[in-house]
Amino acid sequence: MQLRGDTDFWSTCIQERGYTINNDIPSSPQQDVFDPELFRKTAELVIGKLEKYLADSSIRGLELTNPYVLLESAKDLMTEEQESIAPFDAERLGAIIDLYIKTGIQVYSPGYMGRQFSGVIPLAGIVDLISSIVNQPSSFYEAGQLPNVVERIMADELNKFIGWDPDNFAMVTTSGATLGNLTALLAARNDKFPEIWSGGVSALAGQCRPAIALSEDAHYSLQRAVGIIGVGENQIVRLPVNSQRQICIEKVRPTLEAAEQRGLKVFCLVASAGTTAVGAFDQLEELAKIAKEKNIWLHVDGAHGASLLVSDQLRHKLKGIEKVDSFVWDAHKMMFLPGVCTLLFYRNREKSYGAFHQNASYVFEKTPDIYTQFDSGEQNFECTKRPLIMNLWVLWAIYGKAVFADKIEYLCELTKEAYQILKGEPDFQVLHQPEVNILCFRYLPSNLVESEFPNFQVEIRNRIKECGKFFISKIDINGIPSLRLVFMNHQINSTHIGMLLSEIRKTGQELINQKQQKQTISSEYKRSK
Repeated sequence: MQLRGDTDFWSTCIQERGYTINNDIPSSPQQDVFDPELFRKTAELVIGKLEKYLADSSIRGLELTNPYVLLESAKDLMTEEQESIAPFDAERLGAIIDLYIKTGIQVYSPGYMGRQFSGVIPLAGIVDLISSIVNQPSSFYEAGQLPNVVERIMADELNKFIGWDPDNFAMVTTSGATLGNLTALLAARNDKFPEIWSGGVSALAGQCRPAIALSEDAHYSLQRAVGIIGVGENQIVRLPVNSQRQICIEKVRPTLEAAEQRGLKVFCLVASAGTTAVGAFDQLEELAKIAKEKNIWLHVDGAHGASLLVSDQLRHKLKGIEKVDSFVWDAHKMMFLPGVCTLLFYRNREKSYGAFHQNASYVFEKTPDIYTQFDSGEQNFECTKRPLIMNLWVLWAIYGKAVFADKIEYLCELTKEAYQILKGEPDFQVLHQPEVNILCFRYLPSNLVESEFPNFQVEIRNRIKECGKFFISKIDINGIPSLRLVFMNHQINSTHIGMLLSEIRKTGQELINQKQQKQTISSEYKRSK
């Protein structure tokens, strides 16, 4: 029987069966905000503004606004209508978009050289919009069928550059490397100390204390993770680094053995593939030998540098990655996707299920079938998880790997060029030979007395940021404040680097002159007394 959409027909049927109809029930007041035509008009407005934003190649950094002024500006853009739904206001929306763009870091500008996220490949932003509208959480196949299938596809595609047994490894997407690292450390802890999950750390009473070995330059999120999983910061074993800020291989065994003598049982060693500080790549092959010898889980924080795997020219920097137990890879960094999309890899698929142990009848199926084998809910912390993989897969499906490899290779070459430029300038000091797209250095003019101006580098960075033309970052290297560049924009070239150095010189000399003037005034005041 074919159902009819005639309202009068159904009203008659209902009344014939003795039911009454309440005609006072109001229709949904939300229908206008869901109107497809309104969506199209809104999208056209937004896309027009974003097209203009993408086309702007001017050199601009970050225009810092007083947060309280911004607070009031944002409040002024809010409707005063509270009792009913306010009519759509295109002018108000346009002003909100303009404010959002204006107050953000200008990631598409050649003046942006400061952070480890980039302007995205625009198609990925379109895919992100689709994911937001169709709203398919992807931890379970039935909720997000295509995302779960393409997660398997991308795992196989990327494993071509890793080299694991295709029938035995696993990849899970997570919302950021912080969560990915935490999940991997949980899997490692539960693998080496299975009794902790149920009994807590107290179940190890009388045994050695669990410990994790981290590089001196490990990302702070790993230190947080150690505390969260109950190991405790006091059980972190710090591994010394060499002159290139890599874990010093010669000191690993002695450091681990010294930890054992203190009653610590190191069950996991975390290496880096592209440290946040300087972009250093630890020697994975050598560390894998030590980890195997001592029965230690080897995890790699490859949030920044794992993307080099897609480059034939640069893949060698991750030599030995096939021997590690797990690693994270942020596709929202060097794969130029919207934040966030992190890939968590395990060499042993069975161990990828070791981080969590729950039963929940409303999501987990007791009897596996062809659908549940694509679920990732048991492997990741999130239940409702955005379909993170879609942004990456669509770009890979449309453009192939070269769209990523070409840009990565350009940025790494650009960083080498910047290194050579700085080496040739007598008033600049480079602090390391770059391995990726991160470069740290200092401005040391002949008229600078460092002992009288210890915050000189930081003040240069802050002044440049305030000027709004360039955006660079700062870092302490061996406790010494330094300037830091991260090249994420392929529109940057050597001309822009030269312009930045001129800006640093100009700013530095202004700061020195101001310092000297203050000292002169202070001296004259003391003499007058």
